[in-house]
Amino acid sequence: VQLQASGGGLVQPGGSLRLSCVVSGYTMSSYAMGWFRQAPGKEREFVSSIIWSGTSTSYADSVKGRFTISRDNAKNTVYLQMNSLKPEDTAVYYCAASDHPYARNRRGDFNSWGQGTLVTVSS
Repeated sequence: VQLQASGGGLVQPGGSLRLSCVVSGYTMSSYAMGWFRQAPGKEREFVSSIIWSGTSTSYADSVKGRFTISRDNAKNTVYLQMNSLKPEDTAVYYCAASDHPYARNRRGDFNSWGQGTLVTVSS
């Protein structure tokens, strides 16, 4: 089981990025998927999640209205569209999979993790 995240980079405040996470080794369709992030000196925190069917999503309050999570089960890929980025969004972003198909925001429910992609928001 492998999760490969990509799409990070340097962006100015107010800009946008789209992160992608490709899952290999198993079929993603029965798993909830999530994005977490870890800023320097801070603990890893929940950002967003989407249940197995894609019909329900969850967001941290800090990103609600700016970030959108989606999934394409046919491509075994989950996305995180990030708009109106702020300097405090700077972090390494990790995608994660949960074999609890309705997992939401508990880090412990996610049992497979990608390697992370760095997002830096700075002028």
